[in-house]
Order: sequence, then structure tokens, then C-alpha cells
Amino acid sequence: MTLQARTALVTGSTQGIGLAIAQVLAEAGAEVVLHGIEPVERGEAIAAELAFASTRRVAYVRADLGRADEAARLVDAATAALAAPDILVNNAGIQHTCAIEDFPAERWDAILAVNLSAAFHTMKAAVPGMRTRGWGRIVNIASVHGLVASVNKSAYLAAKHGLVGMSKGVALETAAQGITVNCICPGWTDTPIIAPQIEARAAALGGDREAGIRDLLREKQPNLMLLPPRRIGEVTAFLCSDAAAGITGVALPVDGGWTAQ
Repeated sequence: MTLQARTALVTGSTQGIGLAIAQVLAEAGAEVVLHGIEPVERGEAIAAELAFASTRRVAYVRADLGRADEAARLVDAATAALAAPDILVNNAGIQHTCAIEDFPAERWDAILAVNLSAAFHTMKAAVPGMRTRGWGRIVNIASVHGLVASVNKSAYLAAKHGLVGMSKGVALETAAQGITVNCICPGWTDTPIIAPQIEARAAALGGDREAGIRDLLREKQPNLMLLPPRRIGEVTAFLCSDAAAGITGVALPVDGGWTAQ
């Protein structure tokens, strides 16, 4: 698979799954715009590290995707920093777990803004250029929670189910213009977003983090493996390749068997 001469914008890409995706896309030949919310100096340092490792051009753009105006301008900022994105990966996400009766309204608003509305704004901005060029790849990082539910995650479930549905609709709108739109639905992956859940289980098991991880996996994920973020990067690169030109509108579980149950 090669992504030579392609430019990718990956949101939430200075750590975790997003950074792994950016690394794999760069290794496949793409030039990459990283995005995050850390100070510009730190983001640019991460971009420089990736550029050195991959020998590709890499830039960094800072934006708060909780703000609609900043999310709407992100594609333009990426274009100014490097080039118009041929590949858009909406990966940025936040989480909060709480019973519905105690769920803070401000956390609901924030999760919907970052996990769902930001993807609407970036796709709206990116699709016209992709149509003009006759080629585009949009990969939205949803979750198994875009397909099935768990307790105490009402906002996250709403956002991820919404992301899967929105992606299917945009896939149909763009299917005849050389653009594909797909979701990846990871199961438990070794990233900071699940750290609070691991810590809570570890605390209940005497502070043993590995026991907390095993307890978490045993409940949902049959392969009992906390996925390395790079696996999600590799699936993303495949969906962006010409080999996947006939795949659009899918929500692909990468979940160790979770949703097969």
C-alpha cells in the first residue's frame, strides 16, 4: 500500500491512537498534519520527531474542537500549514463515565461537540476539495460503542452512534466522486482515554494495574488483548489505500470479538 503524494489531516494526533495513525500514514508515504490542543511549541516538536522518523513533511495545527468555529476552520488551517487534505481522519475524542441521573450537562455538551460535531465540521470543510480532485478518504474513529452499549456512557454512546450514522450518510453522498467514508470501531485499546476505567478496576483489586486490565478485558473482549494503537493505524492505512476503493459506508469493528457476542 502506498499513499505517496497524499496529504492527511489526523485530529487528536499527538498521542495514543491518533499519533499511531499519523505514524503509519507517514510510513506509507503520506504527508501529515497533526492536530492537538497542547502549546504550539510542543505540537511542533512532535511533528518534527515524526518528520525525522518518516522523512515525510509533517506540520502541526492547534485547535480546540470543542469550539465549533475552531473545528470549522481546521481544514483551512491544515491546508495553509501543508496542503489540502486528501485524507481526513477524525480521531479526537473525550470521555466521561457517569450514571445518567448524575451526568453533568456540560460534560454531555463537551463530548457531543468533540466526538461528533467536530467531525461534521471537518467533513463539511474537506469534502468540496475532495470532490474537485476526484479522490478522498475519510476515516472516522468511532468505537464499539458506536455499535453496542455499556452502562454509564450515555454521551459517548450518543456521539459514537451518531458518528457511525453520519458517516454512512456522507458515504452515500460522495460514493460517485472517488471518495470513501468509513468508521473504525476499536475495542479496548491501550490509550489514555481508558486509563480512568483501568485505575478504578485496579483500585478494587488491591492496586494491581495488570489485574485491572485483565478484569476489564474479561468482561467484554474475547481475545483478552489490550490492542496496541498501531493496529488501528494499520487498518486506517488500508482503508485509505486503493485496495479499499470499493469499501465505503462501513463501521468496521477492530475489537477482539467484542461485537461478535
